Amino acid sequence: MSVPADWPVEEAEALAVQKRLRPLVSATGPAPAVGSLVAGVDVAYDDERGVVAAAAVLLDYGTLEVVDESTAVGPVAFPYLPGLLAFRELPAVLEALAALQHEPDLVVCDGYGLAHPRRLGLASHLGVHTGLRTIGVAKTPFTFTHQAPGPERGAWSPLMDAGEEVGRAVRTRQGVKPVFVSVGHRIGLAEAVETTLALTPSFRLPETTRRADSLCRRALAAAVA
Repeated sequence: MSVPADWPVEEAEALAVQKRLRPLVSATGPAPAVGSLVAGVDVAYDDERGVVAAAAVLLDYGTLEVVDESTAVGPVAFPYLPGLLAFRELPAVLEALAALQHEPDLVVCDGYGLAHPRRLGLASHLGVHTGLRTIGVAKTPFTFTHQAPGPERGAWSPLMDAGEEVGRAVRTRQGVKPVFVSVGHRIGLAEAVETTLALTPSFRLPETTRRADSLCRRALAAAVA
């Protein structure tokens, strides 16, 4: 994996890119249709060696069976700075997605989309960069406020920032901590929640994320062994 020659290397450059891309995000669009191909992407790091591994796993949206998977391993592209994680992860994620045999109808990111201080988290950045439909499903609420959703599966509460709903805390299993869903690109928030619930029939996290997480960890372990 190689990092693009024009990839930002400093905070000011990255902030300028976010400012330029943010108006291009579309927060409307349908959920995937049954039989669509939905991808999950995730990354794992070895910070001591400066190595990142990304995985893309493609599932049938109806059966949740794996259709294809790929990985990419290379140098970490950007320093760790809160709110700028996309610049660390995207080069590897883009290469992993490009290696899939089929283009996904939607990509699920382990992170945020519009639920971001500048409304351009990884899912939104990836969507605008590629034109793909994307959503973010995160494990933690970042800096935003929310009320606990009801205990039953499918309950949700708004994720708020400065009076704006930027995502939703969604209960994917009864009595289990919620996940935090936000629009990435070319899909509505209600549709992003619907998609998340369809991808979580048995576990807290989407099947896309669970499988991509496992695959990127294995790829990283093999790369640094």
